[in-house]
Amino acid sequence: MPTGVADPSSNGRAPYEGERSVGQLFAAATADLSALVHDEIALAKAEIRQDVKRGVSGGVSLTVAGVVALASIPMLSFASAYGLQALGLTLGWSFLIVAGAYLLLAAILGLLALRSFKKIEKPHRTIEGAQATADVLKNARPRPATQEEIDRALGRRP
Repeated sequence: MPTGVADPSSNGRAPYEGERSVGQLFAAATADLSALVHDEIALAKAEIRQDVKRGVSGGVSLTVAGVVALASIPMLSFASAYGLQALGLTLGWSFLIVAGAYLLLAAILGLLALRSFKKIEKPHRTIEGAQATADVLKNARPRPATQEEIDRALGRRP
């Protein structure tokens, strides 16, 4: 539209030089909003990637710590047995006492695990949902296919 000519939708006002139409403004706003959404998604991906790296690093560190702690159990056991011997017990009794302590710890942990397993319940909501679905399917009756559906399935009609 030439400069100085009134736009019928602009209440008789002539547009200024370089002024954009509503459509151009809407297109620019849409493009800006799209770019903003893409930038937000990229930022979220970067943050999640960083958190995953930290999680993996922490998991590896925790695994190594667990292996080191597990490897230290025999050394601590020997140290405990020899410490009991230093208190005046014979070496056999010292090792027997340490072994008994481990068996007592194993029994306590086993009872705690058994108590936790007894608290496990059936998935009631899932079972009820599956039964409701089965009831609906039992009462559903298939309808015969129409000739048009048969023809379409056999490729006779587009």
